[in-house]
Amino acid sequence: MHAMQYELTLPADYDMEIIRARVARVGHLLDDWEGLGFKTYLMRERGVNGSPVNQYAPFYLWNTVAGMNAFLWGGAFQGLSDDFGRPSVRQWTGLSYEEGRAAGAPARWAVRRLQPVPEGAELTDVTADAVGGTELLAGQDGAVFAAAAVDTARWELVHFSLWTHESPKADGEVFEVLHVSAPGRERLERGRQW
Repeated sequence: MHAMQYELTLPADYDMEIIRARVARVGHLLDDWEGLGFKTYLMRERGVNGSPVNQYAPFYLWNTVAGMNAFLWGGAFQGLSDDFGRPSVRQWTGLSYEEGRAAGAPARWAVRRLQPVPEGAELTDVTADAVGGTELLAGQDGAVFAAAAVDTARWELVHFSLWTHESPKADGEVFEVLHVSAPGRERLERGRQW
């Protein structure tokens, strides 16, 4: 499993209905993308759920590198780059994925928490904590799924979860879910990824 995200931070007075309309228009295009586990079309609005910014920030879980590369290099990503400029794309190696108690239900909110891996920390302990955290989140009421991944260039963990309700049981930045494409959800490996 590979996780990926880019963020488009928009002006404070940006009309976020433009983003909603864009997702309504193009969101279905990845509903059958080969190699994609999940794409969550995410948005934060300044002043809503504690967000300091207007932001469009899709988050992906890929089953295959080939699927991710086809998206990035095959033309699909170019449309976004043409409209907004080419954003930096973050990538993480998967550590854990768990289906939630509300798996299959419509997701309304997502939570992302970035966490540095402390210098000198035992990596086996860090990854065991991340796997355990994923299991705990997935077991909460309203959890659709939970995942954890690591960026070894920055030594940073990302904890990501989807929720059916407005009060997720996770700490981090809260995003509104505009659409979910999940063509390979059933092929995402459950549990620890090594």
